[in-house]
Formats: sequence, structure tokens, C-alpha cells
Amino acid sequence: MKDKEWDELFKRMSNKLNELGRPLPSVSLIAEETNNDPFMVLISTLLSLRTKDKVTLEASHRLFELGRTPYQMLELTPEQIEKAIYPSCFFRRKTENIKKISQILIERYDGSVPNSQEKLMELPGIGIKTANLTLNLGFQVDAICVDCHVHQIANRMGWIKTVTPEETEVALQSVMPKRFWIPLNELLVSYGQTVCTSVSPKCSLCSEKDRCPKVGVESKR
Repeated sequence: MKDKEWDELFKRMSNKLNELGRPLPSVSLIAEETNNDPFMVLISTLLSLRTKDKVTLEASHRLFELGRTPYQMLELTPEQIEKAIYPSCFFRRKTENIKKISQILIERYDGSVPNSQEKLMELPGIGIKTANLTLNLGFQVDAICVDCHVHQIANRMGWIKTVTPEETEVALQSVMPKRFWIPLNELLVSYGQTVCTSVSPKCSLCSEKDRCPKVGVESKR
């Protein structure tokens, strides 16, 4: 697609979400509330793994009432963190990683969050999705964050043809203008949760219903 076509596509999908009253994803809300603080974006992104948006947002709020920096996190007991982030999935493992990440940030980076994908992925529990979303929202670095929604919708709409999220990241970089890399995740996560759902997508509501090839869609609403 040409740049203008991407502009029109993003505008149509955004307008549809606004029409449906869909809020921003939890990590985007945290970024907005904290003035894009890299540490709180990183931790809320970690909490979001395998966890619903509402739970992530509430857990992040409870945790950040107790501590908002690596130094403050280290002062908390594991029990305090666990209680704050429950019922986030794997809350005990996430608690361990929050403590380890805070220690590493203090020892290696003077309490700051590194702004490179490679260094972020060296932190416990941080994969490429978490790293890229932290770069996006915490540092405004152009990077494509691919989760299940981005991977599925990009293939379903025929933008690319890939098998794995890693392949999707590379493929999207080659077809999508760079200025869309940051808003892509926020848009498609919301769209995937609201309209283009994993099972039986709501094609009747979709702004792209007459343009989408619906690759792999077996049933729709």
C-alpha cells in the first residue's frame, strides 16, 4: 500500500474504535498517566503478559501506589508486590522478575531503563514484545511490537503472509511506513479485542469489511 492508503486505513480503524467507545490498552493508559515514564511502562508491560487489560491496569495502579522507581521496588517485600499485582497471571514469577529487574537497573544503569532492544531483552522476563513496547511508549523509539493481535490481524487483512510473530515484525517493517510503527500495537490490540477477535471476528462492525480478504476466517459475525 502507498503511504496515503495507510493513513486512510489507520484513520478508518481509529474512527471505528472511537465510535464503539473502546478505551486505550492498559499499558498505553499507564504511559499516558505517567508521562511515558520508561520504568513504569516496562513494569506494566511485564504485568500485562497473559493478563487481561482491566486486571493489568488495576494491578499497575496498586503497585505504583507503593513504588514508582527501581529503588522503591527494592524496598518492598515480595509479599507486598504479590498482593498488589494479584490476580495478574504468574504473579509470583512476575514479582521475582520485578525485584531482579530493579536490582539490575540500579547496578548496571544507575536506576534508569536502557533504551535499546538488546539491553532490555537481557532483563529477566523481558522478551521482544515487551522490549519493543517499552521502546515505543517509554522512549518514543520507532519499533514494531507484535503480539497475537498484531500478528493475526496483519495476516488476516492480507498485509503480510507470515507464520511467527518474529517473521511478522520483519515483514511489517518492509511494508509499513515508519511513522505507523509506534501506534500500530495500540490500534491493533484494541481492534483485536473489540472487532477483529481471534474467534468469530465481528466483520459486520469492521471498517474494512469490504476490503479485507479475511484470510483464515472460518466463521464471522
